[in-house]
Amino acid sequence: MTNLHAATVSSIPHPAWQDAIAFAARRHTGQMRRDKKTPYVSHVFRVAMTVCACFGCHDEAALCAAALHDTIEDTGTDFDDIEDRFGIQTAHIVAALTKNMILREPEREVDYDQRLAKADWRARLVKLADVYDNLHDLPNSKPSAGALERMTSRCARAIALAEPDLERLTGEDREIVSRAIGLVRAAVQAQA
Repeated sequence: MTNLHAATVSSIPHPAWQDAIAFAARRHTGQMRRDKKTPYVSHVFRVAMTVCACFGCHDEAALCAAALHDTIEDTGTDFDDIEDRFGIQTAHIVAALTKNMILREPEREVDYDQRLAKADWRARLVKLADVYDNLHDLPNSKPSAGALERMTSRCARAIALAEPDLERLTGEDREIVSRAIGLVRAAVQAQA
């Protein structure tokens, strides 16, 4: 009976975001958050949960990209790995969320913002979830005033990049972005 049950369960398709979470967990193995106590992968899991539970987005590519958003930048994963496993949409979203580390920091940030502005709206949504989580996690790392100021600036940049989506999008997608911007703004105000 057990073998029949195992065969039945293994044949049931499961959402790609589950595979993305497992993939991210394997790729971020051994990495830690700034507090040196928390596994880094907890951040990517929280970002995915924020996109889904807080922002109300259940789009498969957005959820996969949320779980994978740091894999190209922080692991040995490349665009092709993401595309092969999770599709071209998810790969493009993750790529838009990846800073070009061959550029100096000032140019890197400009390039990053330009690519994010041109990307699919779901990339900006994941970025809002990323800064939202980083802002909530900041007290765990006992930030300096400068670190809090930099995080507040990152939140403002993410909001500014997402605001045009309020004009471009309609229906549920627009509501999701509006909710996300509102939550990030409220989190920033709570830190002030």
